[in-house]
Amino acid sequence: MDMAKIALLGIIGVLIGLQFKSGKQEYSAYIGIAVALIIFYYVCQYLTQVKDSVLALGGFLEGSGAYFSILFKVTGITYLCQFCAGLCRDAGYQAIAAQVELFGKVTILLAGMPVLLSLMDTITGFMK
Repeated sequence: MDMAKIALLGIIGVLIGLQFKSGKQEYSAYIGIAVALIIFYYVCQYLTQVKDSVLALGGFLEGSGAYFSILFKVTGITYLCQFCAGLCRDAGYQAIAAQVELFGKVTILLAGMPVLLSLMDTITGFMK
């Protein structure tokens, strides 16, 4: 039922935004940003439920807490980066959207570095 509400909210937001597109274009952008923020709020509510479920699953696996933490950080960075870049593109700022995406990629690389270091440590342990 929530998916139907979000879909309806998106359609209504687009239709209202299209009405302002011909006259006051800045209102159209504001409406788009407001609807996107409302939908993102609902996404965050569902992500907390997913997080709780995955952490419960991680309780069965020993020593996986650090990896699940990294997974959540990377997922959050990805969603936030995609959301922000999409808003920038909709407003007509493609260059800023590209820079946000680049920063997101570098941040993901740095967040995943402990996994790479752990893998390298395991490989060197096998070689000895």
